[in-house]
Amino acid sequence: MTVKMDASKVKKSFVENGYVHLPGFLKQDQVAEINARLKDLVNTKVAKMPSEHVKYEVKGDTTTLKMLQDLQLYDPFFAEVLFDSTFTKLAEHLLEEKVIGKTLEYFNKPPKIGKATPPHQDGFYFMLEPMSAVTMWLALEEVDQENGWVSYVRGSHKKGMRDHSPTQTLGFSQGIADFGTPDDLENEVFFPARPGDLLVHHALTIHRASPNTSSQRSRKAMGLIYFGTSAKEDVVAKAAYVKSLNQST
Repeated sequence: MTVKMDASKVKKSFVENGYVHLPGFLKQDQVAEINARLKDLVNTKVAKMPSEHVKYEVKGDTTTLKMLQDLQLYDPFFAEVLFDSTFTKLAEHLLEEKVIGKTLEYFNKPPKIGKATPPHQDGFYFMLEPMSAVTMWLALEEVDQENGWVSYVRGSHKKGMRDHSPTQTLGFSQGIADFGTPDDLENEVFFPARPGDLLVHHALTIHRASPNTSSQRSRKAMGLIYFGTSAKEDVVAKAAYVKSLNQST
């Protein structure tokens, strides 16, 4: 971590807003290493990965890679990033407890066809009690309105779980049914990002991402999810939910 963080200010933003924005969290050589590792993994291992860990924007078209999940299982480099890194320490600081690294993911929105990420709360998928969890999103290249920037609804983590309903977006099967209220739109904050910039949000914070309307630019990012050790997962309900997703794809 290269940015000099004021720990108290970082925590205050997280508590008050439900998210924190950390420009320059990683150096450019660190971002370059991550990109190189991802390129190697895509070239050497994706073809052998189970289908539930690989998603394409256009089914069957390998040039439209959209998402890779659980990368910590396929490369010890990513296992170390998830389980023993500055990301891990930051998660512990924000949640005020030890954490469990759940997954490390790769996201992309291919040019022209990268769909919008529907507004949602990660906690709806997590099924935890208490809802002690954070998601981190690291930009791996320039991100702006054109190629799919991320937005958060400020303070939404304090207002509980919203009703979700099915979407048609692969990888994000549920979205907030009534998103777009005056309160949502008045408090929505959009974040352009440079490679190495980090966004972190609480599991109840409402967020979404724009589609990639660029003709040539991709929108690559890395995601990490951490649960606090106090959080208990409803494993039966989660298994049933995952099974229903697999049957529908």
